[in-house]
Amino acid sequence: MTLRLSLSTLLCAAVLLGFACQRKAGQEPAVLVEQEISPQPPKVGPAVFNLRLSDAASSKPLSGARVRLEGNMTHAGMTPVFADATEGEPGRYRATLDFTMGGDWVVTVRAALPDGRKVERQFDVKGVRAD
Repeated sequence: MTLRLSLSTLLCAAVLLGFACQRKAGQEPAVLVEQEISPQPPKVGPAVFNLRLSDAASSKPLSGARVRLEGNMTHAGMTPVFADATEGEPGRYRATLDFTMGGDWVVTVRAALPDGRKVERQFDVKGVRAD
């Protein structure tokens, strides 16, 4: 009886843990965020970010998003830089972010989609040149 109770308890705990660890619907939208930076390699000064937002399942462009970029140096103590992106073609956004010094950066893209979903992606920009 004790073994059966222990096995039942263990099975219930495993099932509950499985449900608790699942991602909730709408928690992370299925959105692809692709980016290109110009100039290449990146250097101190203005850098143009071309972004493409699309539905991961259908590859359809996602139009009408409010997109903002935040750039941070990888070491502490530096002031972040920000840029708002504008949509040119459906699902294609462009922003100019000013790299204020050479080194490694992390750029965070935050997008608010018209249906209320929010998207956040980070990518590394290594070796921004000071020349």
